[in-house]
Amino acid sequence: MIYCCEEHVDLALDMVVDEFETFPLLSKITGDNLSTRCEYCQNTAVYIVANK
Repeated sequence: MIYCCEEHVDLALDMVVDEFETFPLLSKITGDNLSTRCEYCQNTAVYIVANK
């Protein structure tokens, strides 16, 4: 699972495809996870990219 901002969502999607060789799942962060940071730049994360 990768938390990412708007700017790095493409990078996160590519990482999941490369690593797991499967279609990634993209979810928008809501509610209690609003303070989560992007794993690439430490800005506020907007999306969760996962493989399942």
